[in-house]
Amino acid sequence: MSPISLYDHTARQLRDLCAQYGLGESTEVAVAEFRELLGPGAGRPISESPAWRSEVADDHTPVEFSIAFSQRGRPVVRVLVEPVAQQPDPESMTNLAESLLQTLSDRHGLPLDRYCRLRDLFLGQRPREPFGLWFSLVLCPHAQPAFKIYFNPQAHGPEHAYDLVHESMHRLDLGAAYPVLAMHTLRRGHELDKPSFFALDLSADADARIKVYVSHLEAGASDVEAVAQGGRRVPPGVLREFCQIAGGAAGPFTNRPLISSYAFIASDTDRPSGYSLYLPIRDYVPDDAVAQCRVRDVLGRAGLDRDILDRALSAVTNRPLDAGVGLIAHVSLRMGRLRPGVTVYLSSEAYRVTPPRSMPRRWANAAT
Repeated sequence: MSPISLYDHTARQLRDLCAQYGLGESTEVAVAEFRELLGPGAGRPISESPAWRSEVADDHTPVEFSIAFSQRGRPVVRVLVEPVAQQPDPESMTNLAESLLQTLSDRHGLPLDRYCRLRDLFLGQRPREPFGLWFSLVLCPHAQPAFKIYFNPQAHGPEHAYDLVHESMHRLDLGAAYPVLAMHTLRRGHELDKPSFFALDLSADADARIKVYVSHLEAGASDVEAVAQGGRRVPPGVLREFCQIAGGAAGPFTNRPLISSYAFIASDTDRPSGYSLYLPIRDYVPDDAVAQCRVRDVLGRAGLDRDILDRALSAVTNRPLDAGVGLIAHVSLRMGRLRPGVTVYLSSEAYRVTPPRSMPRRWANAAT
C-alpha cells in the first residue's frame, strides 16, 4: 500500500466538507484547484516530518479549513493554503506562490492590479520567514471558486510592519483611512499590537476587500472593544460576551493573542466597513470537546444552527474530541456591513494531534 500523502489526507477532508455543505458537482473542481495550490510538496508522505515548517497550523500542516456561517445564506467552505515547493526554502516558496498566482489569474481572469501595486513592498527583497504569500480558496455552492491572498507585513522585520501597512494603504487609495487604523490599533504601542497579515480579495467586484490583521498581545476584551470602534456597526458589549463565551473569560489572553481585522472596500474613504475578532480558542480550552461546547454557544447566540458545526467536525476527523486540542483552532465574530456572522477554523492535524492539557479553572470550563 502506498503511503498516505499530504494531498491524500487533506483532499479527503475537503471532499467531506464539500459534501456536508452542498458543493455537489463543483466539489471535484474545488479539489483540483486545491491540489494545484498545495504545490509539489503535496505528494510527500505525512509519515515523514514536514519539509517546510508552515505557520498555517500548529503541526506545520500548510492547510487550514474554515466554515463561514451567516444568517444570509448557506455556509461557505474555505481553505487557507501555503504552497510547498519540492525543495522548500524562503526563495523557492515565494517563487512557487507567485507562479501559481499567475496561473490562477490566467485561468480565472483574476485581477492582479492591486497585487502588482504591492508586490515590491512585500516580495521585492530577499524573502523572509515565516511566509511570503498564502492563498485562500473560497467555495460556494453553484459558483466558481474565489481566491484571496495574504502578504506578510513583517516582511522587513516587525519594527517596519506599520510603515508597510501605511504605504500599502496609500498605494491602494486608502491612505485617508490609515489614521483611523493607527489610532485604534496602536493604542498600546508597537510591542503589543502587531500587524500580522495584509490580505486582498482577487476580485473586480465593488465589495472586494482589503483586510488588515493586527495581533494584540496580552489583550483583553476591553482592549479589542476599543480597537473595534474604528469600524462600523459594532454594538457595545458584543465582543466582551464573545470573549467570555469562546475564551472562558474576558482576558487578558496571555497565550496566543486575540487578532483584529479591518475590512476595507474601494468606497471606504475614512474607515473600514467591517471588523472581525479572532480568538485562538485552542489555547484556552483543555480539549476540543470543550471548544465544541463553546463554539456551539457562540453560534446559538448569533442565531445560527449549532448542528452545522458538528457536521464540519465529522468531516475532518473521526477521533474523540476529548482526545486532543487544536482541531478547533480559532473562532471569529464578523461584524459591520460586510458579511456579518461567525467563522470556525479547523486544523487538518495531518502530522500530529496535540494531547489534551490541564488548564487554570477560569479557562477550563465549557460555556453554559
